Amino acid sequence: MRVSPTAIADVLLIEPRVFGDARGFFYESFNVRAFAEATGVELDFVQDNHSKSARGVLRGLHYQAQRPQGKLVRVVSGEVFDVAVDIRPQSPTYGQWVGEILSASNYRQLWIPPGLAHGFLVLSDTAEFLYKTTDYYAPEHERCLAWDDPTLKIEWPLNGSEPLVSIKDAAGHRFAQP
Repeated sequence: MRVSPTAIADVLLIEPRVFGDARGFFYESFNVRAFAEATGVELDFVQDNHSKSARGVLRGLHYQAQRPQGKLVRVVSGEVFDVAVDIRPQSPTYGQWVGEILSASNYRQLWIPPGLAHGFLVLSDTAEFLYKTTDYYAPEHERCLAWDDPTLKIEWPLNGSEPLVSIKDAAGHRFAQP
């Protein structure tokens, strides 16, 4: 696997080694030992999540105020623009964001450590999105940043369209608010 840092050093782009031929492909999507050796991050995942969304759906920017979740995310069908926002007040990249295209065809994964907000925009007709988390979902601690926060200035590839967001995500708070 190849691991590359992003503009937020703790957020890592992971490109697994893919073996393919005329029959199809095979790759190891996660191996705890290989992940720790390649990233220096030792962790235990406790939950796997799987979502399917239509073109233009924007989910996020989600985080948990307590019991923050680290996430290893990937796409198994379709394509998304995946975003992580550093909301750790002591971080040198506090208030910055990174975005990567993840797709079934590029096999890329993104490691998003605990303490960051996360969201994605579906670019294909549909997309199936999988992610592992380092802590359990805790609805009482769930929070949402506004996807269109003017301070963050995330460059979502919307091509002039408005995204489809949930009621909860439409009510996301501004980054400057506690």
